[in-house]
Amino acid sequence: MSGVLDKMKSRRSVRAYRPDMVPQEILDQIVEAGLYAASGKGCQDTIIIQVTNKELRDKIAEMNCKIGGWKEGFDPFYGAPAMLIVLAKKDGPNRVYDGSLVMGNLMLAAHELGVGSCWIHRAREEFETEWGKELLRSLGMEGEYEGIGHCALGYADGEAPKAAERKANRVFYVK
Repeated sequence: MSGVLDKMKSRRSVRAYRPDMVPQEILDQIVEAGLYAASGKGCQDTIIIQVTNKELRDKIAEMNCKIGGWKEGFDPFYGAPAMLIVLAKKDGPNRVYDGSLVMGNLMLAAHELGVGSCWIHRAREEFETEWGKELLRSLGMEGEYEGIGHCALGYADGEAPKAAERKANRVFYVK
């Protein structure tokens, strides 16, 4: 089987990270993989925000925790020191699909490069707040964007989980 298919089969979400930062050169490769995701009509309407600043990372984690309804102090990013936030133009008809393809590319590239990842939700709710909109403005972004997801990144603290057996009766053939 090809290396790509092997990586697809072996990638799993990591939910415990060591505190060591992923080097920028590796983050750049992961981001590049996201930028090469397919997009409806080739519009490329998604953006990626890299967050490695601990103060901002912790603020986003705090907001995500509140939105998710967890107790104060819970880290919905499982200690990951870096995150890539995927957003898409709000008026894009394929925004969720295109952003999801970006997220998939990010996670597969991370796995290929020995970096653990996990898709963390609630980006949509975060960037609907005035705080989220102000963050985008502070980055010089104009227009309306919808948060698609956060890709938590870091080195796994422990073994990655093994894949569960695939459920039966999920493919139907019409010949």
